[in-house]
This record gives sequence, C-alpha cells and structure tokens, in this order.
Amino acid sequence: MAKIVPRPQLTFWEQVYFVEIFKGLTVTIAHAVRNLTGITKFPTLNYPEEAPNLPRDYRARHRLMKRPDGTPRCVACFMCSTACPARCINIIAEESPDKHIEKRPVRFEIDLLLCVFCGYCVEACPCDAIRMDTREGVMAGDNRAEFIINKETMMDWKPKDYPAADLQSQKAPGGSLHAEALEAFKSGTYH
Repeated sequence: MAKIVPRPQLTFWEQVYFVEIFKGLTVTIAHAVRNLTGITKFPTLNYPEEAPNLPRDYRARHRLMKRPDGTPRCVACFMCSTACPARCINIIAEESPDKHIEKRPVRFEIDLLLCVFCGYCVEACPCDAIRMDTREGVMAGDNRAEFIINKETMMDWKPKDYPAADLQSQKAPGGSLHAEALEAFKSGTYH
C-alpha cells in the first residue's frame, strides 16, 4: 500500500520566492567576500615544483609486487584482465622455471589512457600481485606510447617509499624484511 506524504504548506513569502532567493544570494555573496578578503588563507600548491600529497589509499598508477628474489608475484592467471571493464590489461604468459609457480608473465602491459582506475584488477588478483598505491596521480606524456606501462615500469619501486606496516612491500629486495623473506623463499616455505 502506498504511503501518502502530504506537501508542506508554504507561507505567502515562501510562495513569492523573493525571500528564498535573497537568502541564497546572501550565502553566495558571503562566500565571495570571505574569499576575496582572505586570499592568504587559500590552500595553494606550486604544482610543478611541489607534488600533491595524495592519501595512501588513493587509486594511482599501478605497480607489480615483487617476490624476495625480485621477480613479479604475478602468476599470469589473467584474473585482473578478466575483471577489467576497460580491457586495458594485456598479459602474455609463459611456463615458470620455479616448480611452485605454474606460469609467469612474459609481458604485462596496462594502457593508462584506457584505464578508468576502478581498482577491479587489484580486487580480482588472488596473490596480491598488483596494487594501485604508488601515489602517482599526475601523469603526463608527449605521445600515446608513454601511457602504456610495462612490467619493468610497474616493478620500478622501492620499499622505502612505503610504510613499514606494509609487510608485503618490505619483503621485496631493499625492504626491512627482505632477508627473512628471502631465506623463507629459498627454503620453499614462502608463498
């Protein structure tokens, strides 16, 4: 059964709308005066010289996670490319020489001009091989080819750029947990 919601009865001045228009203009003019008189309070950034401080969970450029030996964690399962609504991920797989891993990517490319930065690839990855936490939100280039990032570009990151609480990043070469992770990796207990 439908519920009938009664309309509120407007007063004469509300029906004329002049008072309501005046209230709206008062708010607009107050903002304009405050912005014109308090110009030193504007949060500005000297953009090319200063990079914006993006939050850690901002969906930025992709990166591939590294195993302790420096190879990508990706097992070429194609889950990320399947989940991608823009179809911007291109993977070519080969057989892996490591007996614990069936496949590895020979080529892993993402076309950033097609990417909608939705994060579905990160969510679909079963082995936490791809992340979008580089905080590189501003990307510029001279031609379209510069926006197609490959496996080497996505693996070009340093563990010191990520917090110590990010254990998976710290297990990569150069990280604070790399020695223990490399030992576990060589013994076969690392996954």
